[in-house]
Amino acid sequence: MDFYTVVLRKSANYWVALCLENGLVGQGSFQDEAITKLKEAIESFQAVYVSEEGIYNAPISIKELHEFLTVEAQEPISGVFELRAVYA
Repeated sequence: MDFYTVVLRKSANYWVALCLENGLVGQGSFQDEAITKLKEAIESFQAVYVSEEGIYNAPISIKELHEFLTVEAQEPISGVFELRAVYA
């Protein structure tokens, strides 16, 4: 199993989970559902990555992380974020 770093944030009525190592996301009504969807995306991506050549895979940039954390904000964010270790 591989270890991934995930940032969770609330967006409207759902949660979004972003994997910092590859930029994949999952979303759900609850945090655990977003994590489950992210794990499914990681597993699907890994299957394609090992079977095909030329698939791009890189960690997200600081700019992309900043955009993820502030995407819907017009003022400084005071929302709740969570950082988790996820095994997929």
